[in-house]
Amino acid sequence: MNPQVETAQVIVVGAGPGGSSTAAYLAAHGLDVVLLEKTSFPRDKICGDGLTPRAVRELISLGVPTREEDGWHRTKGLRIIGGGMRLELDWPGNATFPPYGLVRTRMDLDEILARHAVSRGARLHELTSVQAPILDRRGHICGVSARVMGPDGRPTGETREYRAPVVVAADGNSSRLSLAMDRPKRDDRPMGVAVRTYYRTPRHDDQYIESWLELWTKGDDGSDVLMPGYGWLFPLGDGTCNVGLGILDTAEEFGTFDYRDVMRRWVATMPEEWEISEETQLAPIRGAALPMCFNRQPLYDRGLLLVGDAGGMVNPFNGEGIAEAMEAGRHAAEVIASALARATPGETEAVLQSYTTVMKQSLGGYYMLGKGFATLIGKPEVMRLAVRYGLPRKSLMRLLLKIMANLPQERDGRLDDRVLNALSRMTPAA
Repeated sequence: MNPQVETAQVIVVGAGPGGSSTAAYLAAHGLDVVLLEKTSFPRDKICGDGLTPRAVRELISLGVPTREEDGWHRTKGLRIIGGGMRLELDWPGNATFPPYGLVRTRMDLDEILARHAVSRGARLHELTSVQAPILDRRGHICGVSARVMGPDGRPTGETREYRAPVVVAADGNSSRLSLAMDRPKRDDRPMGVAVRTYYRTPRHDDQYIESWLELWTKGDDGSDVLMPGYGWLFPLGDGTCNVGLGILDTAEEFGTFDYRDVMRRWVATMPEEWEISEETQLAPIRGAALPMCFNRQPLYDRGLLLVGDAGGMVNPFNGEGIAEAMEAGRHAAEVIASALARATPGETEAVLQSYTTVMKQSLGGYYMLGKGFATLIGKPEVMRLAVRYGLPRKSLMRLLLKIMANLPQERDGRLDDRVLNALSRMTPAA
């Protein structure tokens, strides 16, 4: 039996923040777009659930309401703990970024963004697992084949095809579609791993997200080793808190220890007022990879654009990926809309090729600064010195917060804004 075929101008594979943002913007540009999601909503994703002001800007640009009465928990800034210090830093609001962050579970966030894309005109197909690209005679992607999944997550036996001249892969770190189109991961880019769970806590409405800079594990010789990464507590405002940690692969010990054990050791040191314990834990500790610095390239080739984790767009400074994925979705939609308005296939292809340049100009230099940072803090002695001598200097930590969350004012601004922007421009793009 021949599979059912559906056509569109653009296919977006994956309805995470990057894919749904891409689809919403494409629909707003007047394009016919299909958004394919292998699971059904609501569904969970491994994430810290914290949204920096950079991600909030993207939500505002997309037109997503974020009222506190609708379940969005607003944060004033970051509380940093390490080296015997406790430091509260407010988000550095400016003309580009709002002076607040948000926390919302991925169980909620992803569905909100997918439904927003539908409200803009995108056609969402849940329980649709993309299996392979469909290629034209030039070797360009012109569609995808997919299995229809049942509510139990198993294939129903039904297959479908979706055809479009442009396809966006927003299907996450493993990105089956990217691999099928010859986009393997680069091994010269940092990777991270994150593990997290949820706890009940009386501090669920804290206005600061919390970052612990000292994560310890045991080395081969039994000595304590300081890991390059941080632990977090992100209050959700609903009686619970997302608690987890992220570690970079630049440490020699990466991959040789049990991340869940590192988390358990860290959680055992929590202050009593958080009431973080086995009795208040609400879910198992789960983990996920964090692909960084455009670790899968090219970002465009043969009709396929990469967005979010599929293109390795996690920030190497802080492990954030939602803001970058949504940002990439905005840029991808602008490029695609402009390309499909051109008169000839050659002109269309030339505009699509510009997506890589647009993304590298936007984030490439900053990512390479972050790559150097990740390499440095992979050395335990550097991490130890940074905690000991950096934290006591509040003005330095304010600057680092702006750097690590990528929050400089984009035009003009203060001296530190201009310096950070200049550094990003001068650094060769990732």
